Amino acid sequence: MISASLAPLVSHLWQSTLFAAVAGLVTLVLRRNKARVRYCLWLAASYKFLLPFSWLVSIGHQFKWRTAPAIMPHAFATVTDMVSGPIFLTALPAAKSAPNHLRVLLLVIWAVWICGFLVVAAGWVREWLRIRAMVRAASPLSLDLPIRVVSTPARLEPGVFGIFRPVLLLPEGIATRLTQAQLQAVLTHELCHVRRRDNLAAALHMLVEALFWFHPLVWWLGARIVHEREHACDEEVLQSGSQAQVYAESILKVCEFYLESPLTCISGVTGSDLKKRMDRIIRNHTGEALNAWRKVFLATAGVMALAVPVLVGTLTAPRLRAQARAGTAERPVFELASIKPSSNSPDTLEFGAGDGQGGGRYVTLKILIGLAYRLQDFQISGGPGWVSSDRFDVEGKAQDPTADPDQCRLMLQSLLEDRFQLKLRRETKEVPICTLVVGEGGPKIKWSADQTSPEVNGPASPGAGPNHGAIQLGAGSLIGNAATMALFTKFLSQRLGRALIDKTNLTGRYDIQLRWSPEVGEVPFDPGGRILRMATDSSEPSIFTAIQDQLGLKLESARTPIDMLVIDHAERPSEN
Repeated sequence: MISASLAPLVSHLWQSTLFAAVAGLVTLVLRRNKARVRYCLWLAASYKFLLPFSWLVSIGHQFKWRTAPAIMPHAFATVTDMVSGPIFLTALPAAKSAPNHLRVLLLVIWAVWICGFLVVAAGWVREWLRIRAMVRAASPLSLDLPIRVVSTPARLEPGVFGIFRPVLLLPEGIATRLTQAQLQAVLTHELCHVRRRDNLAAALHMLVEALFWFHPLVWWLGARIVHEREHACDEEVLQSGSQAQVYAESILKVCEFYLESPLTCISGVTGSDLKKRMDRIIRNHTGEALNAWRKVFLATAGVMALAVPVLVGTLTAPRLRAQARAGTAERPVFELASIKPSSNSPDTLEFGAGDGQGGGRYVTLKILIGLAYRLQDFQISGGPGWVSSDRFDVEGKAQDPTADPDQCRLMLQSLLEDRFQLKLRRETKEVPICTLVVGEGGPKIKWSADQTSPEVNGPASPGAGPNHGAIQLGAGSLIGNAATMALFTKFLSQRLGRALIDKTNLTGRYDIQLRWSPEVGEVPFDPGGRILRMATDSSEPSIFTAIQDQLGLKLESARTPIDMLVIDHAERPSEN
């Protein structure tokens, strides 16, 4: 199983590898054409590693259809899934926390990558500093060239150093070892590197090699880039009027007198396979120009490489919504549904699911999500700020007025996905929690006379007996009648805003009265929907002190993995 945190990287790697393979096939088709075309293709394959398709797909997500298109054919849908996500990953159970050994393995993987990146980057930096020191210590030469030229005593080949202010670095004595025609051919070669900004291109590929040092393909791409880069310069030198034999002799003499290996940080004259270069130069091979059809082919391929991911992003969002509706066909849906912005704060905050209905008045999207998925507020995160602030009146009615709460929650889930364009994902997150334990003096809660009544989420129904099991939760107060510790813990957790685990080992039912000084902003309503009177007695203790003094219980802090829902996307619904 691959960790979810590695899934985007794996997806990006296989997409970039596939892109490089396609670029390689195109270079085979264009093998008789000029080398600069193949050089650009290999550079594009390298730079693809710096541009995840997911970025282009996200751009496409910004474009919306006036009306949602029909569900795309299955074959095309499969292709878009392959482009926009990993295809070699198994389903990842987001609701389960990863075992410890997998967490350790993930940490080891990232540690190894960081070490490799630092080693590669340090090598590049060390070499760059060495060449810069040579340039600073070198003597200036007066040549009629558009860039600065310096002479160094080091036995290295002629090369261009620098990106924005390039410097031509020549070894001492090269003018006496080469004829004027040979030296001119070498200088023409180096000016080709300057004119095409090959050092900038090489620097970007070096960044790719540092980031993806573990992928053999990027190193192979580096060799192909250098190979075609030198061939491209050779073709330009020959086309500029230099004689093929003179140019070939100049390269051979540079290799003979200056034995130091070519340096990565400079564009030199002796790169690539020397034997093949000599053969091409002697044959005066300059490559064929692209004909009209091949120009159209390359232009179309380039546009498609950028446009297809954007198109996928444009089509994916509506398709996902259509699939959500198709996927929820097995789930029940409301026959009638209405969503309107709330204009005024009502006297009661109503929300619930059951008896063929679902929704609420003056509710936020976050409240609705908690209702639909049976989650508490702290278990929901992400999304834009309005999901917790904007208020709506939401009403859904099922065809069957006797639909139970579970069915109504499923209907509400479908409604949120369709009208709010809601997209959620599950994850397990380690969060701070509280555990409820018995204090040192023992429990002080009162044993209830009713040990048989069912639990009720909210205050007792009108006309119910005094021992009907219930919890009333308000700002600064919690009153329980015939309540179990499990029910008490559930409602206390809502007030604390964090997970609460019962470790009291207390069984049976209790009559509970708990009062504390409410915090600023504490919402005074109970889970049944009724807004309760705000407690104003500031002399009451804090909730933690009240639990210990009034109930003989105690809260202790801990951390544990908790199932969470993360809002990846939500849109304000249109009013109806």
